[in-house]
Amino acid sequence: MIIQDVINHLEKLAPLAYAEDFDNVGLLVGDKNNKLKGVLVTLDTLESIVDEAIEKKCNLIISFHPIIFKGLKKIDGSTYVERVVLKAIKHDIAIYAIHTALDNSLQGVNDIICNTLGIENKKILLPQKGTIKKLTTYVPQKDADELRTALFNSGAGQIGNYDDCSFNTEGIGTFRGNDASDPQVGERFEYRKEQETQISVTFQKHLESSILKALFAHHPYEEVAFEVTTLDNYNQHIGIGMVGDLPNEMATEDFLQFVKRKMNVSSIKHSSLIKDKVKRIAVLGGSGSFAISAAKSAQADVFITADLKYHDFFSAENQIILADIGHYESEQFTKTFLANYLSKKITNFAIVLSTINTNPVKYL
Repeated sequence: MIIQDVINHLEKLAPLAYAEDFDNVGLLVGDKNNKLKGVLVTLDTLESIVDEAIEKKCNLIISFHPIIFKGLKKIDGSTYVERVVLKAIKHDIAIYAIHTALDNSLQGVNDIICNTLGIENKKILLPQKGTIKKLTTYVPQKDADELRTALFNSGAGQIGNYDDCSFNTEGIGTFRGNDASDPQVGERFEYRKEQETQISVTFQKHLESSILKALFAHHPYEEVAFEVTTLDNYNQHIGIGMVGDLPNEMATEDFLQFVKRKMNVSSIKHSSLIKDKVKRIAVLGGSGSFAISAAKSAQADVFITADLKYHDFFSAENQIILADIGHYESEQFTKTFLANYLSKKITNFAIVLSTINTNPVKYL
């Protein structure tokens, strides 16, 4: 097994195509073709983490936060970032960061918070736009079934739960959602008079290269006529933050104490407790001030996030309770989630969970 094999598993969980534009995700240090010796999973990559990887004979560090965020103009060891990179290179240790790719994953950071707090009826708080694409092409009728099958096998038609396809005898194919899908949307294929079939399928944008590869490999024409367009639809399966409901309404102060206990935090900064009881909760791990208006629009009683500044609390405007639980605290369970995920996917290698607390913030 090589390092790229581990990366493949990670990018099925959280494709890098959905990371935020400002972010720096993926393989930051090392050679993806190196033979894998062991994997160390951490929230941050510090010098102590590289030392831990050396001690535990791991040559791949999976980090939630990227160690290289801004451009490096020199690497002489004068900063902690440079020292980490130098030490990793010296010991042939690769570093992979997943960050906002996992933030925007349906099973990512915010889902972890919701599960920890028992939040039900979850949905994305800020769904991404422009993540669904549509391929349209024409193919002779005799080759249509083969091409459809190849496109489906490459992921076409699978948007969230919409992974079922049926065809009727009139040549009109329709995608339908499963029993949990809402709304049930589909695509269709229409026969043209000149004995060609128009095939039109949707797919998630990170699959574009594999979809086109399947198209060229299974289309009978040397010159393939096709069009790929980006749909304006918001993708309810990709995006940052989540909102949902507690199983039962709780007194506000009891809920905040519950959050302290479940999220293992020593203190919570919050805005005025304008509600006696709360039920609808929005969450966004890490810095989340940009989503305050979205949380209000979602009619959340409480918005749990981190890194709120003084003036951010004014934006509650007596409509919502803002609760800042701390950046590290909001993301602390992520490394355990990643380690468990990889352990299920890779059974013949030890997936080591870092024992080092990398939180740089201390409390009296």
